[in-house]
Amino acid sequence: MVKKIVTLLLLVVIATSSYADEGMWIPMLLGRNEADMQKAGMRITAKDIYDINNACLKDAILLFNQGCTGEYVSNEGLFLTNHHCGYSYITSHSTVEHDYLTNGFWAMSRDQELPCPGLTATRLVRMEDVTDQVLMGVSGDTPENERSAIIESNISKITARAVEGTHYKAIIKPFYYGNQYFMYINEVFTDVRLVGAPPSNIGKFGGDTDNWMWPRHTGDFSMFRVYAGEDNKPAPYNASNKPYKPLKYLEISLDGVNEGDFTFVFGYPGTTQRYVTSDAVELAANIENPIRIDLRTIRLKHYNNAMNQSPAQRLKYASKVASIANGWKKWQGETQGINRLKGVEKKKDFERSYQQWANDKPMYYNVLPRLHEAYNKFRPVSVEFTYFSEAVCASDLMIRARSYSQLASMDASSDINSFVESLKVANAKYFSDFQQHTIVDRAIFVETFLYMWQAGYAPYLADNLADKSSVEKKLGEIYDNSLINNEQKLKKFLANYSAKNASKLRKDPAVQLYDKAYANVYDPAKIATYRSAYRDIQHLMRLYVKGMMEMQPDVNFFPDANLTLRVAYGHVEGFRPRDGVYYKPYSTLKGIMEKENPDIYDYVVEPRLKELYNTSDYGRYGTPDKEMPVGFIATNHTTGGNSGSPVLNADGRLIGLNFDRCWEGTMSDLLFDPDYCRNICLDIRYCLFVIDKFAGAGHLVNEMTLVKN
Repeated sequence: MVKKIVTLLLLVVIATSSYADEGMWIPMLLGRNEADMQKAGMRITAKDIYDINNACLKDAILLFNQGCTGEYVSNEGLFLTNHHCGYSYITSHSTVEHDYLTNGFWAMSRDQELPCPGLTATRLVRMEDVTDQVLMGVSGDTPENERSAIIESNISKITARAVEGTHYKAIIKPFYYGNQYFMYINEVFTDVRLVGAPPSNIGKFGGDTDNWMWPRHTGDFSMFRVYAGEDNKPAPYNASNKPYKPLKYLEISLDGVNEGDFTFVFGYPGTTQRYVTSDAVELAANIENPIRIDLRTIRLKHYNNAMNQSPAQRLKYASKVASIANGWKKWQGETQGINRLKGVEKKKDFERSYQQWANDKPMYYNVLPRLHEAYNKFRPVSVEFTYFSEAVCASDLMIRARSYSQLASMDASSDINSFVESLKVANAKYFSDFQQHTIVDRAIFVETFLYMWQAGYAPYLADNLADKSSVEKKLGEIYDNSLINNEQKLKKFLANYSAKNASKLRKDPAVQLYDKAYANVYDPAKIATYRSAYRDIQHLMRLYVKGMMEMQPDVNFFPDANLTLRVAYGHVEGFRPRDGVYYKPYSTLKGIMEKENPDIYDYVVEPRLKELYNTSDYGRYGTPDKEMPVGFIATNHTTGGNSGSPVLNADGRLIGLNFDRCWEGTMSDLLFDPDYCRNICLDIRYCLFVIDKFAGAGHLVNEMTLVKN
């Protein structure tokens, strides 16, 4: 009987442990993976990647703002990231007269580089396991609320001591649901300037149509530079600041990639949920994802229609559409991938084995039943939150109504004047294009609320209205009759606003609707249930994962992504997405020409790019057989946050920029399938080709160190 149980456990290890190319590994602990990586083809050592005592590859990697990765490619602070990571900063510098988003931007000298207020670039100085210090005073019997308070207090003291007398910043993050804690000492730079960006027809070629898809032909890169003070330390923006001298910058390989080549990605993956139970997978894939997809489909329909009307409208909605469409398409692939893998069933298979193992262990025997019970409480409220974020907050009317609801709740002791002044500034910007935008926003408002009402999640809209047409009519009246949609009346109202005018705001139909929707979902009883269930889930997941590790002591578990520096490794490899189809692992400029369609914005090809293609004028960046590589795919395990991460070869040289995942493998945040999970990379040779041959900005390439064997 014991042998049968052991055999069964070995069969289900695949449900929780890593595949050959699965995993997001902690750099400090990479020595555990070194032999495996070198067996896979790596020719450097773990210390070349992370070394606390010497400059190493980790010093060339930076966290771009709080959601992407970048990498230094010169000793003058020049770094690369994705075009979509720099998108909002490119847009912020763009006007109809100087449309850098459409036409590209290249600083031909240092004084042309554009400051980006609010943008940060963060370097990891070192990391440290501080588990024992964080958990000091905590025992297995400590109640959860008391445990959290102790941990919070400990973390505050540890981080303060760690950076005392330095310009560094410290942060401590939990791993394995709080079974382990690491401290990160960071150096944060705030003077970051835009250096270069290709036109959208290169940097976003394929647009939302190709997003998450392979083959891909997107030149998804942008260039920035970090500036520092005279001492090479972080300093606020100042025209006299100097380019930062990084401890390490990446050499760039011109050798390209071949199928089977070893690669690794070094960056800041955002969030994964690799160890969650079947309840969580079912909730994401088959309950919440379909709601999100449907509601974003409505918004995208109306925004895309507006974008097709004029260049100004395209610029107005470009960033908004990009942010909405990214999740919209990802969730579709995630759900299909999980269902194709029978992910819920596989999780349940493992849970049965776990329970069999845990039955005679007091610490673990009731963990799964309690997790299931907690999810039953958590699920209905979580679904309501999904409707609130994707429907109630879908329209600008409701987003603005939230501000006016806040104003109406302020009493005489509040700083009403400052808040009103901020609303006046926001209104001036909003109403500058209101006449056109109201058509779009009104349609989104009506349709998203109607969807929610039909699903039974807007009971406050009933008011004896039992049919679709009457609800549509009521929603239209709310939109049209709201004071906050009338520029002149609102301007006059705010000019002399005081707390005594709050009653008028509370009677506004849009503010009333927002207040009802908010009160419905943020009902104290629901919030209490949600928070209690969430705390139970976090506590029980800590025990569940701890049990997994005890159950499988020989498995090298990787922690879920949490926007800390990680290494993922794999190989350049194609895949078969469906019967009779094989995707090669690389794409070329020829594919751009094959996709060209001047009638579809996503597939417009720049004339200069076409000229270079027709003459095969690729310089040193093309292949011997006169092809111009554009992208490639590999089996590295990545997620959001890895955008812009360097893709490195066996010698630790830059060969590409990670920018996406294949649609068929987007379930990798929850389940990893080595047959489908591929990360999509921009070939560094195409990046250099665009900078040098297309843009004529060869002076930027001259800053870099290019290597060819």
